[in-house]
Amino acid sequence: MGLSNVNCASNSQIKKAAILGGPKAYTGDWSKWPVIGQAEQDELLKVLNSGGWCRLGNKTAPKFESEYQKQTEAKNVLAVSSGTSALYTMLGALGIGPGDEVIIPPYTFIATYNAVVLNYALPVFADVDIESFQIDANKIESAISNNTKVIMPVHIGGSPYDVDKVHKVAEKYSVPVIEDACQAHMAEWKGKCVGNWGLGGAFSFQASKNLNSGEGGAVITNDDTFYQNCYSFHHQGQGADAASLVPGSGIRGANLRITEFQAAILLAQMTRLADQVEKRWKNAQYLTKMLKQISGIKPAELYDGVTKSAYHLYMFRYDKEKFSGMSREQFINALNAEGVPCSTGYTSMTREKYITDLAQNKHYLNIYGEKRMKEWLESLSCPQNDKLCDEEAVWFTQTMLLGTKTDMEQIVEAIRKIARYSAEISKI
Repeated sequence: MGLSNVNCASNSQIKKAAILGGPKAYTGDWSKWPVIGQAEQDELLKVLNSGGWCRLGNKTAPKFESEYQKQTEAKNVLAVSSGTSALYTMLGALGIGPGDEVIIPPYTFIATYNAVVLNYALPVFADVDIESFQIDANKIESAISNNTKVIMPVHIGGSPYDVDKVHKVAEKYSVPVIEDACQAHMAEWKGKCVGNWGLGGAFSFQASKNLNSGEGGAVITNDDTFYQNCYSFHHQGQGADAASLVPGSGIRGANLRITEFQAAILLAQMTRLADQVEKRWKNAQYLTKMLKQISGIKPAELYDGVTKSAYHLYMFRYDKEKFSGMSREQFINALNAEGVPCSTGYTSMTREKYITDLAQNKHYLNIYGEKRMKEWLESLSCPQNDKLCDEEAVWFTQTMLLGTKTDMEQIVEAIRKIARYSAEISKI
């Protein structure tokens, strides 16, 4: 089924929706994850039989760091135990702590928030650009205060945020940018891998990620001094040149080291990464071209500077008014019935009890005072994020983009079927 056939199909040619008893639109098998082969077994057995399972004094983690350095074209790479650890390490290396504020978006995985509060700093939210799902660069400046020490935007879904605009604001106020690129392996802004634009970038190798070792992460940076401080922080406060440490921060640290086993899996997984990134990118472009022609379906926009998205998630907005008022939940159920797995994605973080209860946390009350924490609680309103989470967002996972063009066409066929029969489906 070619693009023209999908776009030009008349209502009479569209088969009945599966949720109403028609055949499923998707007839294949979605790609399994992770992809596993002989390379993973070989690398793991090398480590197992060597007896050197810790990174200290051994070769596998440094080898991975060297290979990842080549892929990202970063000057320095530090492998750590998770993406959360990568963010925590960088904030720790900067001496972020009580009294400091860190600007983050509300549309992100909870780890972005946790990395801030683990340091007893105050997370300040800048609402999203609903068209792109990314942090709204135009909302950052109003969130900056005298206590702002870091801006930590997220390349959510693997697509770059508006790097030029965000970093222009950061430069204006001399605030460092830490890029949360945990979902954005090999994504590019103007031909350069994300993570290279700020002081440092964090990547995650958790099981769902496009580069996967079950758990794991990495920091990349082009600043040698910052790299030394990150290494020190992740290694119990040891190993950094004393002259490079943040003045007055004291020596802090934790054990956030990656294991040789994780590094071994990553070395094997990396042999497929470039091809997988290219396949996702091409399939996503093809899918977007088709979906944009369906009224009520709005794929997440990419900014002009994006030369490649990693597409860890394929995200789009659903407008129920174009589907006979059918709720998003009904749309999701109908699409799943067609054999096309999807979800609503994140809930609205700034309304979660886990977040709002911070205003009553005894440590935060001691640090910031009741008045400031009440003001913080009142500042959590992010209406664009609420609309995205409550009404519009729909996700496909990265594994679905590892399929064929036919798979993409069948996704579109499924949505067209649902649109055609939306009035009937809405009554179920």
